Amino acid sequence: MSSISFIGLGGMTHAIASRAVAGGNSVELIGRDAAKAKGLAAELGTGATVGTFGAVPVGDIVVLAVPYTSAVPVVAQYGDALAGKVIIDISNTFDADATGVVTPEGTSGAQEIAKAAPASAHVVKAFNTVFGHVLVQERPLDVLFAGDDARAKADVSAFIASLGLRPLDVGGLEMARWLEGIGPLLMGLARNGAGTFDVALGVDLRG
Repeated sequence: MSSISFIGLGGMTHAIASRAVAGGNSVELIGRDAAKAKGLAAELGTGATVGTFGAVPVGDIVVLAVPYTSAVPVVAQYGDALAGKVIIDISNTFDADATGVVTPEGTSGAQEIAKAAPASAHVVKAFNTVFGHVLVQERPLDVLFAGDDARAKADVSAFIASLGLRPLDVGGLEMARWLEGIGPLLMGLARNGAGTFDVALGVDLRG
């Protein structure tokens, strides 16, 4: 099992960390609101601890669970504290009305985060294609991920599998733009009656 640090204390952290603890992973919760972090750790129970915002995360895998507007500044603030870490970017980059993305053509939020991270860190895009309230449901789900480093992707794949989810590798980090484009797609499906936000994408791999 893995040692996972979460930067951010929102709904996605709660959803992923709950499954992580249930899957036998150790979890560190990090946020600017120490009281909120302690409350979430108490709710998650054994296997969850509280870290200090800005300090070197305990986990080999760091889940960056903050809005995209905050992601690059947070990574820049952490600086060398993230050296050697696998950073999972779960952010969505959709615009104000969730019909497109805010990143310029030819790049993605994950790629911009990678530019801000230490050279020895490896960014993997994952989890942004699943709503948090769907993640907490006990049903099989596919998690699409992308990254450039094979070892980092293998670690992330194993972590996803430990959550009882199916990891599906879509390629290099350049594919993150298309994963981020799934955000507006899911919002469009939800708004137009496909499950009323209780919707998730899946892949049929039958040969």
